[in-house]
Amino acid sequence: MQSQSLRDRQVASLEKILNLNHASPEPSTVHHDPAAANGLIPKATPILNSDGDPIWKVLVFDNLGRDVISSVLRVNDLRGWGVTIHLNLNSPRHPIPDVPVLYLVEPTATNLALINQDLSKSLYSEAYINFLSSIPRPLMEDFAAQIAEAGTAESISQVYDQYLNFVVAEPDLFSLSLGKETYWALNSANAKDEEIDTLVERIVSGLFSVVVTMGVIPIIRCPRGGAAEMIAAKLDRKLRDHILNSKDNLFSSQGQRSSTTGGTPSSRPVLVIVDRNVDLIPMLSHSWTYQSLVHDVLKMHLNRITVETPIDEENPARGRTKKAYDLTSKDFFWSRNAGVPFPQVAEDIDTELTKYKDDANEITQKAGASSLEDLQTDNPNTSAQHLKAAITLLPELRERKAVLDMHMNIATALLKGIKDRQLDNFFQIEENITKQTKAMMLELLNDSSKGTQPMDKLRLFIIWFLSTEQEVSRAEMERFEEALTKAGADTTALVYVKKVREVTRMTMMTSAPTQPAQQSTGGELFKGFSSISNRLTGQLPGALGTNFENLISGVKNFLPVNKDITITKIVESLMDPTSASSSAIAKTEDYLYFDPRSANARGTTPAPSQSRHQQASGIPGALGSLGPGTQASFGQRRQGFSEAIVFTVGGGSMDEYGNLQDWAKRTSAASGATAPKRRVVYGSTEIVNAEDFVVGELARLGQEDK
Repeated sequence: MQSQSLRDRQVASLEKILNLNHASPEPSTVHHDPAAANGLIPKATPILNSDGDPIWKVLVFDNLGRDVISSVLRVNDLRGWGVTIHLNLNSPRHPIPDVPVLYLVEPTATNLALINQDLSKSLYSEAYINFLSSIPRPLMEDFAAQIAEAGTAESISQVYDQYLNFVVAEPDLFSLSLGKETYWALNSANAKDEEIDTLVERIVSGLFSVVVTMGVIPIIRCPRGGAAEMIAAKLDRKLRDHILNSKDNLFSSQGQRSSTTGGTPSSRPVLVIVDRNVDLIPMLSHSWTYQSLVHDVLKMHLNRITVETPIDEENPARGRTKKAYDLTSKDFFWSRNAGVPFPQVAEDIDTELTKYKDDANEITQKAGASSLEDLQTDNPNTSAQHLKAAITLLPELRERKAVLDMHMNIATALLKGIKDRQLDNFFQIEENITKQTKAMMLELLNDSSKGTQPMDKLRLFIIWFLSTEQEVSRAEMERFEEALTKAGADTTALVYVKKVREVTRMTMMTSAPTQPAQQSTGGELFKGFSSISNRLTGQLPGALGTNFENLISGVKNFLPVNKDITITKIVESLMDPTSASSSAIAKTEDYLYFDPRSANARGTTPAPSQSRHQQASGIPGALGSLGPGTQASFGQRRQGFSEAIVFTVGGGSMDEYGNLQDWAKRTSAASGATAPKRRVVYGSTEIVNAEDFVVGELARLGQEDK
């Protein structure tokens, strides 16, 4: 049986909270629940009041609680669980005295003070307090003292630690939502020791929550030195302490995977923690997959994007308006195409539009109507039987049309971005970046007709500079910087990139394509979008048909080569060492090994502020090595895993997530039907797009090093 995704498990946990922490209306049957026996969280059903209705309630969250919920649930989902209104803890709120309140907040002194104010003012009838992570004992004691002093203890019905301080964007993609300055903080000499300590503790807390939600204790692997080792050692200690000291072991309760109670490492996932400097290229690259383009061009955040669309398709002179779209798990087209190359997405839109038109025609013909809009109950030409069948199918057809309309608008916006910025050209060059000579790069940077945004040229140059084996002299570097400055780019980031080049070149692993590039001859159009543009007006009136011809003109139609990037090769060497390349295994040979269930496989955990000054990595301000750690034995190094959690410290990339998912699917299919399917969960301190990473972190570090 296929295990649940991380998103499935987080949704189940949130629904339980919305249900006042009732997992099932009949607790006595939980121990016999077949879902629990298979390691799946039991499905909750809304508890009802005496009238048989869901118990209506108010949901109050802080900013992180809002992000956690909004990424996986919508307003209609909340209403289904009896939430009538949702409010931010920091906003002014009016009394609703007869309704219970659910709090979903981080356990901070500020949040606790605000909750205590609510209780003192009797804003709500009773409080169900849910902390996103475990509340520290001193804070809990202070809160209890405040409650006792105010005499509001009777207003509190529940207080729970929920271990949900992470945001899930895709089925197996998560972020700790720690902001877009994590990489800067971990690599800057100006970051304060207290800030580093707090950041590391928050990362450990977030990873602990992910592990708890997945219901399994992993084997932890990480490189020596830097923040990755520090986090791995602290997480190992936290898991050990929990197993040994907690009365209620979170990994042996109902609803968690039964395999976790056993000690066999093969039945558990491997948690791979790496520092961002292992490979900076995925943070900067121009990608060709649907989700990566949406993230780069449309600045997707928490699964939401904003797209400009014409107010009136028939009359463009009326101007344009902005529309916000949510790309959720219930979107069948996004679920199927998020990780697919853009030209294939175009073809699938065409296929779905044809299918929609055929289904709509079939229904209207059977019902004796000329169109879906003519399906009226008072039409004398429609038979009652066919009309009933048509009306039953209408909601599903309209929903499909709305989804396809949305993706047509998104595809139009992406095509405009691709054409305006010439992203297809940048992607093609990056596919063969190591073949670019210094002269070719300089010519491209000086060519004003190549790309309209200076940031794209800067990203391309940094990728080439980090990838090339050619030595770049100081004079040559000055010419490159002059060309970038002339193009309008801010070259401050290069000051820092030059310092980390040697470090990243030692850890990066270039990969030869496993198949030739599927590229068309120059000037050939997107076949999928050409087909749509020719037939769209007749298929989907009022959508976007006539504008496509201009958009697709000159955009190249090709599929990316199939190659694994550095992080994927690292994961392969740890998950499937028998199939990994010798170079990848050599790079991970000395990765440390932590097993929180073992008495032996453990490391030491000095304070981050002590280790950062050792500068073992050679990067100014970087965190140093923790000490001896634990060297993996030969058997541990050759141990295989079917499941992995991969975590990058300092920022994550949609490119890495997509590449890891492609590898998991490809190798699972190659292993045959009887072998366990590979699964990779990918996460980071924050998912950061390229522009934010360059401007907010690399340039900031470069400014400090000037």
